[in-house]
Amino acid sequence: MSAFVQSLHEVFERLGRIETRRMFGGHGVWHEGRMIALVAKDTLYLKSDAGSAEDFDKLNLPPFTYVREGKAMPMSYRLAPADLFEDREEAALWGRRAYEAALRSGQPPKQKKTAAAARKAPARKAPVKKKKKAASS
Repeated sequence: MSAFVQSLHEVFERLGRIETRRMFGGHGVWHEGRMIALVAKDTLYLKSDAGSAEDFDKLNLPPFTYVREGKAMPMSYRLAPADLFEDREEAALWGRRAYEAALRSGQPPKQKKTAAAARKAPARKAPVKKKKKAASS
């Protein structure tokens, strides 16, 4: 994990606990089970949607875009403003905006895998119930 990704725990300390995980050659950033940001080449992009687009547009913050089969594919993550790296309150504000966008997206929260779930026993067949004999008259 890069020093930049590790520093995000401190940057977002006033938002609350975040988790980072490697994915697609970069990192995802989660808060309360929702992906709120991604990191590509040590650049932070925050989750956005129609409800928060105006905040990003005011600062001319572009979306994260990748190329697929020669076509530019913008995603619902926008470049984070540089101010949030210097101001923890600003980071918390932008982190909350990203979290709210993640909530509005309708995606269910990512469930943590517990050690017990990883060792889950295989399913067993239910016991066969015996039929009761009909009472004779």
